[in-house]
Amino acid sequence: MKPLIFRLFFISLLLSFGIARCQTYDGYTLYFPQNGTKAYLVDLSGNTYHQWTFNSNSATCYATYLLSGGVLLRTVNHAGNYFNGGPISGEVQKVDWNGNVLWDFIYSTQDYCTHHDICGMPNGNVLLIAYERKTAAQAVQAGCALSIEMWPDKIVEIQPSGTNGGTVVWEWHAWNHLVQDHDATKDNYGVVANHPELLNINYNTSKDWMHMNGIDYNPVLDQITFSSHALNEIYVIDHSTTIAQAASHTGGNSGKGGDLLYRWGNPAAYQTAGTTYFNVVHDAHWVPEDDPRFPNALSGYNNKGGAGNKTCVDIINPPYNGYNYYLTPGSAYQPSIYTWRHTYSGNQSQDNGNSQQLPNGNTLVCIGMSGFIYEIDSNQVQVWSKSVGGTLPQSYRYPPCYVNSTYTATASGLPETICSGGTVQLDVTASGGDVYIYNWTSNPAGFTSNIKNPVVTPTVTTTYTVTIKNGPCSATDAVTITVNQLPPAPTITQTGDSLISSASSGNQWFLNNNAIPGATGQILVPSSNGSYQVQVTDINNCTSPLSETFNVTWMGTEQMTNMEAFSVFPNPTTGIITITASSFNTRYFETAIFNSIGRQLMNKQNSRIIDLSEFENGIYYLTIKSLNNKLVTRKIVLIK
Repeated sequence: MKPLIFRLFFISLLLSFGIARCQTYDGYTLYFPQNGTKAYLVDLSGNTYHQWTFNSNSATCYATYLLSGGVLLRTVNHAGNYFNGGPISGEVQKVDWNGNVLWDFIYSTQDYCTHHDICGMPNGNVLLIAYERKTAAQAVQAGCALSIEMWPDKIVEIQPSGTNGGTVVWEWHAWNHLVQDHDATKDNYGVVANHPELLNINYNTSKDWMHMNGIDYNPVLDQITFSSHALNEIYVIDHSTTIAQAASHTGGNSGKGGDLLYRWGNPAAYQTAGTTYFNVVHDAHWVPEDDPRFPNALSGYNNKGGAGNKTCVDIINPPYNGYNYYLTPGSAYQPSIYTWRHTYSGNQSQDNGNSQQLPNGNTLVCIGMSGFIYEIDSNQVQVWSKSVGGTLPQSYRYPPCYVNSTYTATASGLPETICSGGTVQLDVTASGGDVYIYNWTSNPAGFTSNIKNPVVTPTVTTTYTVTIKNGPCSATDAVTITVNQLPPAPTITQTGDSLISSASSGNQWFLNNNAIPGATGQILVPSSNGSYQVQVTDINNCTSPLSETFNVTWMGTEQMTNMEAFSVFPNPTTGIITITASSFNTRYFETAIFNSIGRQLMNKQNSRIIDLSEFENGIYYLTIKSLNNKLVTRKIVLIK
């Protein structure tokens, strides 16, 4: 997550052109000799792709990162610092692709001075590590067992302004979070082992007591991690606090103010049993949350912590508990051992150095004191290396799309117009680099996916937005899928011997669930008994649900002629109707009542009086079948 680019996270995708390229993460490697006036980007063949040359009085101190737009964020050896030792900086610059200084900020007085690492933040601000001077009297009052001047560390967040201005908008001081069991009459007295959230001022006490040397920011948790050379630990603190809360023990997302949320590497520093793993640690940073192997883990560069004091890279999985970290009182912070370790086979790097977890699961390692950079795959097999010589504090790999600022995404959907309930194949085409992350969202909300070409079934017109990421590269595009609603299911009514659809066009009639060839008009004259339905297709080619079933039962009987009349009265009726007939045998006949969609509601034998009062107001159909199977139908209007 360091700097801004490292908050963009990754998943693994092997390249497909050549064995060597398949194993190596494509891109350009940034390196910069300590105390030098040049920085380099080299390709995978080791050739210089780009070079920056700095003013002779602006030598690189310890840290340099490539920001978007080809801008370097770098620490500078400022002339005239009160503080001494290494690596003291006191100055920070932003330098463009052509070597022009865009911002030159000095943070150095007799009371404080930046040193070692920096971290660019998503909001454009910069986190600085700085010494602050405390007198011997102040140290003794804080509970220090020695009467010495001390340089405890602080962290400041600088908001750049203009070409050389900057405002401190947030700060954290280690001096506000101390504990000591040396002198009950002095500040910060307590049982060290009972306060793992505090720093024991008497552990390995010296002027440069902590010697912070690495810093990183996690924008999701809004937390900061940093490493301490002298205390052999990495730490996590809450950045969501106000400045006042950061100086206290309450507040922020964690509820713990500026106290330590997590620490790992040396339980003896808080008088707790456990194995000490770090022996000079640098480069505390989070592993990206979408890393294919160790998402959200913490990493430290363990200069002399491996077998035989070898240099190694350690990765640990912290015991996350929301914005806090699980801890059993009286025990060391978990895990009890590193999650993953890579040990360098050559000579140790007593100082400096870093690692970077790459999007394809590889790891880039910088052996600082030897000037050697190499890349290993997930099986810890070396797949790339470059020997520079001299001292290299850090090195980082950046993909071509980030360096060249050419990365595009084009979203598509097939088809782009559907009927409600239809499916669409979404897809995205990227240019400028290999795509490792896909993130689809929708408006209206409700859909997310992290695959390249998901299938969706929108019920309303929806815009699908995809963001693709390749390391620090990111591009976004959207496609709108138009959804036409289905027409409503039609209804069927009967007039005489005909069935009529409520839709004037687009009809298709069905008999017993089978489409009737050529039956596409609004009116259908049934040719046989059975269950009839109709379906409508509108101008958008969207098809309605089938209508309810209309049962035809009278086919095969002889219809009465108009001369064979009968009467039904009163019609309209309030409920009771009477049947009279003159031309068929009224002694033996059958009557039936149907609703408007052809469902039979009543059947009677030889009944001249029919009671409809139990039915709802509406249109009904009365059929009378004679002994010789003659059939006649009348429409009845019921109004109660």
